[in-house]
Order: sequence, then C-alpha cells, then structure tokens
Amino acid sequence: SSGINAEYGDEEAGCDKVIPGLLAAGEVACASVHGANRLGANSLLDLVAFGRACAHTVKEDYTPGAAQSPLKDSAGESSIANIDRLRHTEGTEPSAKVRLEFQKTMQNYAAVFRTGEVLEEGVQKVHEVYQKMKHLKLADKGLIWNTDLIETLELQNIALNAVQTIESAAARKESRGAHAREDFPDRIDEYDYKQPLEGQEKKPLSEHWRKHTLSFQDAESGECTLKYRPVIDTTLDEEECKTVPPVIRAY
Repeated sequence: SSGINAEYGDEEAGCDKVIPGLLAAGEVACASVHGANRLGANSLLDLVAFGRACAHTVKEDYTPGAAQSPLKDSAGESSIANIDRLRHTEGTEPSAKVRLEFQKTMQNYAAVFRTGEVLEEGVQKVHEVYQKMKHLKLADKGLIWNTDLIETLELQNIALNAVQTIESAAARKESRGAHAREDFPDRIDEYDYKQPLEGQEKKPLSEHWRKHTLSFQDAESGECTLKYRPVIDTTLDEEECKTVPPVIRAY
C-alpha cells in the first residue's frame, strides 16, 4: 500500500502482511488508485497524499539512530559481482545496439493499440533480444566516468521491464486505460458497472481483469511468470474518506 508500511500478498493465507520499515509512495506502491492518477494528477496524488502519509509514518513509528537489523556478511556482493562481470565480459553485443532492439521491438509490438497476434509475436521477439543480454560487450572497462557501464546497468533494468510488460499485456485479454486491445475492446470487471449492481453476481478473480498483474522473472533465463492480486477497494479510513466505487470511463 502507499504511504504506510508496504504490504505484500500472502498467497497461502489469502491476505496482506505488513513489512516493517519498507515504505513506498508513487507508482511503485501500486495503491489501487489508477483511475485517479492519470495525467496531471499523478504528482499531486503521490506527493500531497501518499508522500505525506509516508513522512507521517516515519515520524510516528521510527526513531533516528535506532538499531537496525543486522545485514548478512554477503550483503551487496551480488551487485559488485554483476558490475565486475559486465566490465570484464568478452561478448559481441554492444549495449546501445541491444537497447535499440528492445526499443524498436516494444514500439512495434506493444504500442498503445494492440492485438493478441501482434503481442504474441512481440513476446517471442522480445525474448530473442533478451538472450543477447548474455553476450553484452563494453568498450570501456574502467571505473572512472564509465557511461558505457552505467548505460549497460540501465539496460539490465530495461530488459526486465520489456519482458514483463509485453508478457503481461499479451495475457490481459481486455482493454483498460492505456492498454487498448482491438481484439478485446471492452473492459472486463467483476460486475457490469454499466448496469445497477443489485442482483448481479460477482465474478471470481479468475474470470475478470479488474486485478493487478504480479510478474516474476528469472533474470538468467528470462522466463516470466504471471500471477494476480485483487484491487484494494477500501480506503485506509472510511470515516475520513469514503470508498469511491468503480465507474465506466465515458466521454
């Protein structure tokens, strides 16, 4: 959640658990307010509401100089090893070339207006490009002002985002917000919000798309696994702010 200790879904327990000390604000927090944070509302919502709530939580729950949980002796070693591996790799693929291939593939196969056939082809092509991450080549092996290294580290993040974005889009067989499927033009909710809710039976999570995609990826193989979690429909304090029910976006 956003502005408070972050939560994660516990599949076995079927509920969320608070992780003390881990706070999130902004899009990374996934606070289920997507219908309210499009365009110019993003920064105001994140800063004034959730950012402020984060600050209050820190003030109320944490003391400067308090003892921290001990780190493992190996903490940070994997990051250093990754940098060393990239610096000394003897691959054949310049990071700028691979980045451009990701860019063109995503623009061609995962643009705003989408079809299942194009997305599925794009999934295959993105994975083909992802395999080139194993053969990256850096021209600069140094540690001083090495923009080639920085751009390659950024490329690692871009590559993960590309795979998970297009896999998630191909799986989501509906249109919602900026995800416009020409083969599935309608939004598929748990209720038909165009009609009165009275008398309607709520669809189970597996039969509708008003849910968050959770994507997990093996960085080595590139294999991506998708899971889903329900949207948080209630506010933190019903007395302070009533829950706003979903409505169909109409113009």
